[in-house]
Amino acid sequence: MDLADIEKIVEKQRIYFNTNVTKDVSFRLNQLKKLKTALIENEQLLHDAVKKDFKKSAFESFANEVFLVYEEIDIAVKNVKWWAKRKRVKTNLINFPAKSYRLPEPLGTTLVIGAWNYPYVTSLPPVISAIAAGNTVILKPSELANNASKAMYQIISEVFDQKYLAVVEGAVPETTTLLEQKFDKIFFTGSVPVGKIVYEAASKHLTPVTLELGGKNPTFITESCDLKRAVQRMIWAKYLNSGQICVAPDYVLVHHSIKDKFIEAAKKEIEASQFSFENGNYVQIITEKHTDRLSKLIDPEKVVHGGEFNISERYIAPTIMQDVSFDDPIMLDEIFGPILPVISYDNLDEVISKIKSRPKPLAIYVFTKDKQVKQKLLSEISSGTGAVNEALMQITNPNLPFGGVGSSGMSSYHGKFGFDAFTHYKSILDKPNWMETNLKYFPHTPRKLKLIKQMFRIS
Repeated sequence: MDLADIEKIVEKQRIYFNTNVTKDVSFRLNQLKKLKTALIENEQLLHDAVKKDFKKSAFESFANEVFLVYEEIDIAVKNVKWWAKRKRVKTNLINFPAKSYRLPEPLGTTLVIGAWNYPYVTSLPPVISAIAAGNTVILKPSELANNASKAMYQIISEVFDQKYLAVVEGAVPETTTLLEQKFDKIFFTGSVPVGKIVYEAASKHLTPVTLELGGKNPTFITESCDLKRAVQRMIWAKYLNSGQICVAPDYVLVHHSIKDKFIEAAKKEIEASQFSFENGNYVQIITEKHTDRLSKLIDPEKVVHGGEFNISERYIAPTIMQDVSFDDPIMLDEIFGPILPVISYDNLDEVISKIKSRPKPLAIYVFTKDKQVKQKLLSEISSGTGAVNEALMQITNPNLPFGGVGSSGMSSYHGKFGFDAFTHYKSILDKPNWMETNLKYFPHTPRKLKLIKQMFRIS
């Protein structure tokens, strides 16, 4: 796409939004249903695209991406009429006999920038939320998942007019041009460094943003946990999508008394899972550059399982490293790959202090049967999301908002929370004319002041 065309699309969308067509709830419902029909009709195209990008199986593609997109549409279709209704609130005494309510209104022309690790589920649900809220939308998928980006462009371009819903493909030049435009909302999913660029660009126009970023997500394996179940769930969550998930367990903090048992159990679980491209439960690292970065994080002296890699095949074996410290290179940034550092601890307060001295994680996972330990970890460590005796699955519950805190992101979405992210709630006081008090009008007399104090019981 010519960069000059981007500005034209934004202007077309702004003009179209101002016709008020998109605000009609029936219109929104029709667009959501149209989108789902188009995705269902082109489901094989979606699967084939991520197969080319990641060697991802159709099962993984459907279960972890396409199904979640369908579910997001279904939730919006079922609830958007209720979400879009005005919400009555109480009116205080001084405004009697008025009515008060919050009126949901769409923000306007919006931009969604998706990520490459789950190209459909990081791009389409925010688009669905924006449509449900009554906005126009421009989607910029990640160019790294090139085939998935093309698939979304093809499907959406065939069904929707650019003045309402458009896909802009490309890399840095296209994204930069988009960020130079004035939007009414920007929704970004990706890395912290790029998130800062997006935030800075948005600030020039005072555009509200949702940033879904990442972080080093700690996983606590305590001495009281059900070790077999903890390992089973944690290993699945860590190596799903070859660890390329923003809410994947980044590293494990295991109590020293069960460290050896944990490592042996983790090795056996990896072997039993038989992670491989051929088995359809493992995927390629997105690029050779990313593979090379990950390979340099592997310390052969600390590897107790895996450690093999092939740059040209974009392959990193499921790897476990033990005796890792917070100062090791692998602990400096989010891993975003299938390498699991294991840190043993004795004093819980000390590791909590270490975590709190670092940027806030997107997720925290706690495997324990001890209620006090659970409460301590959940209350003392700030994170965007988390789970107890589970990992990753919290993001599949549409009733839980998904989002970060601090450097792991801002604002949240999924279900009603996604609708809210693209909505302004206008506060309205609606007052009849049949009654009026002169207390607020001039002259302000001692008698009026006395009455006001009596009315509000101020001595």
